This record gives sequence, structure tokens and C-alpha cells, in this order.
Amino acid sequence: MKHLIATGALALAMLTGPAVAQEAAPDTSQIVEMTMGPEDAKVTIIEYASFTCPHCANFHKGPLKQLKAEYIDTDKVHFIYRDVYFDRFGLWASMVARCGGPEKFFGISDMIYEQQGEWTQGEPAAIADNLRRIGKVAGLEPDAVEACLNDTEKAKALVAWHQENAEAHGVESTPTLVINEQKYANMAYDDLKAIIEEKLAE
Repeated sequence: MKHLIATGALALAMLTGPAVAQEAAPDTSQIVEMTMGPEDAKVTIIEYASFTCPHCANFHKGPLKQLKAEYIDTDKVHFIYRDVYFDRFGLWASMVARCGGPEKFFGISDMIYEQQGEWTQGEPAAIADNLRRIGKVAGLEPDAVEACLNDTEKAKALVAWHQENAEAHGVESTPTLVINEQKYANMAYDDLKAIIEEKLAE
């Protein structure tokens, strides 16, 4: 837990500079939860993930697609995605993914995870340019992407929000799944499916 909070604070410091510590606490009330599936579903799954985490990329490329087809699109599961920030690049990726609003979030997220091996390479300036390109391919206007990447108030709020959520659920690694408020580590899809079926049967 300390590791996540420390690195989250470091990511914020790298993005916004040392003056942050002297400012008022960030307003996290405007951060929008990114969700799929009906809120009144019997099973709610919260995924804590980082855009720079290879295991998270694998989850999004495989198990999440199966989960969406079998349980989310059939209204059996309400899915919530929550960011974890290990570094500034994950924060930048989140800001680009959120730039198109809830309607485009999961589509852009898929692109970011699919291309994780490419956009994470190089110097920070190159990584930022790679994320800009993903935003452009996703149909976002360049000016809009630039505004999102330079929204320091949003960055501060996202990091604070991440810290609140991760602390509340005791998140120490990614991906972490919280299923009906019970925490689980990363697992194979068959194991996840068995847990979901058990919860649905309760």
C-alpha cells in the first residue's frame, strides 16, 4: 500500500512540480467512474489496473473480452474500471483514455493496452507523442488531447482518487479484482467465471 501511494505521489510530483504540496487538496468529486453493464446487476466487479502493467494488458486482451461477452453484455455483471498509477506514463495514458468521455473510454483503453509494448518505449517526450497518436487514431481532436494531457487539476484529482480507492480496498498489485466487495488477485478466466457463477447463485 505504501508503495502505491508513494509512487502515485511521485507521478504527481513529476507531472506538476513541487508547488503541489502547498495547494489545497484536490477535488475528486468530479472524477467519473468508468463502467460497463447495469448498476443493479447481482455481481459487481471492480478492476484495479495500470495502463503500464503487462499483466493488466493480458487481462484486457483476453479475460475481459470473455467477461464482457458472457456476463457484462448479458446484464449479469456491473464492471467498474479504476486506475492505479505506478508511474507518470500510466497517469498520462489514463488522461488520454478519459479524454473522450465515458462513451469512448473503453475503446481507447483497449487501444492503449493492445499497443502497450509500443507506446511505452522511448524517452518521456516520445511516450507522450505515442499517446497523442493513439488519441488521434481514436478520433480525438489534437487540441482536445493536448488540453487533457495538460489539465494539471485533473491529474491531481486522479492521483488523489486513485490513492483513496486503493487504500479503501487494500490494493497492493495489479490487476486486482474486487468482486462484490471481496478482493482477489489476478486469475485465469475459468477461475473468475467460477467465482461469478457462485455469486450469481447466492
